[in-house]
Amino acid sequence: MAQEIERKFLVKGEFKSQAFAQSRIVQGYISSKPGRTVRVRIRDGKGYLTIKGKTDEAGLSRYEWEREIALNDAEDLMKLCEPGLIDKIRYLVQSGEHVFEVDEFFGENLGLIMAEVELKSENDSFIVPDFIGEEVTGDRKYYNSYLMKNPYTSW
Repeated sequence: MAQEIERKFLVKGEFKSQAFAQSRIVQGYISSKPGRTVRVRIRDGKGYLTIKGKTDEAGLSRYEWEREIALNDAEDLMKLCEPGLIDKIRYLVQSGEHVFEVDEFFGENLGLIMAEVELKSENDSFIVPDFIGEEVTGDRKYYNSYLMKNPYTSW
């Protein structure tokens, strides 16, 4: 099984000038139940289907399976998704050996900016960029599947 190990943070400073790439992402959830989320994503004109398992106690690690699918299939699957879509621009920022994925949200999540870094192990060390703020790893209200039902602008 593929294991996703990541840490999440709120963003407190300027990061866009440090980004080496960016892409627009729109995603929906066929299932947003904790422990078995099924996500459909359109990113840069390509479709993806992702299944994620239950997160461990620390909120750091979980099973993840993702495959690219045809764009028209992704568009069709979006019609089956639960109400609420996630719309964001993802910026990629290099920090030492790691890449931080910084998501700037739009729509009902406007104003929220989060960064995450994928790790090789739960004890993997990394260089923390200046724009990183409070850590929110394991806080479910910052999961995209939660944000689609409980948008940031309604907090």
